[in-house]
Amino acid sequence: MSNPFDKEKPRLSRRRRLFNSIRANFFTGLVVLVPIGLTIYLFWTFVGWIDSWVLPFVPQAYQPDTLIRKIFGEDTSINIRGVGVVFFFLFTIFLGWLAKGFIGRSVLAWAEGLVGRMPVVRSVYNGLKQIVETVFSQRETSFEKACLVEYPRKGIWAVAFISTNAKGEINSIIPRDEQMVSVFLPTTPNPTSGFLLFVPQSDVIELEMSVEDAAKLVISAGLVYPNPQDPRQPPVAATAAR
Repeated sequence: MSNPFDKEKPRLSRRRRLFNSIRANFFTGLVVLVPIGLTIYLFWTFVGWIDSWVLPFVPQAYQPDTLIRKIFGEDTSINIRGVGVVFFFLFTIFLGWLAKGFIGRSVLAWAEGLVGRMPVVRSVYNGLKQIVETVFSQRETSFEKACLVEYPRKGIWAVAFISTNAKGEINSIIPRDEQMVSVFLPTTPNPTSGFLLFVPQSDVIELEMSVEDAAKLVISAGLVYPNPQDPRQPPVAATAAR
């Protein structure tokens, strides 16, 4: 005897497949759209933030609104972002050129000496200066390679970045006969925070993947995995790597 509900099963199956297809397409669209949208939004917000700080120092005759009214008429009003970025870029180049000269170096040394005599301001300035010099330094001071270290205990491995060989007191005072290596172990999903570890060189396993791919692995909490066939190629999804 046939069941009257049997005819409904193919229809429900087709609906389920259609729903699953729509859901998969939606999430795929999010993967494509969200990074682009957030990048545009953050860039637009950052440019507007620089404009709000720089444009008040620009003479009124050179303000974008004033120039636009002179060209297109008094009733014209156009919001143009990025003018402050241009002024900031030109001013920074000029300041860097000035700081390289004898007078600029002398003024800078005098100003840093003045700040060095202020207890609280000195700590803040020196900390920020070290951070900025590290961020904008040349590639020679960047991380050398990605690696694996056992952390927080034996048998558990974590992705880290090799900074350099330990030197001076750190390398000599640790009771090990081999070279110590300083590594930075980032946290997930924010890789800008983490731990500085001094590890024996024999306990460090270097990875073939690039530093950028290792950073993507950390940020994505293991969801974006480097290409297992060729680490030099772009990463693939974790499900595809299995």
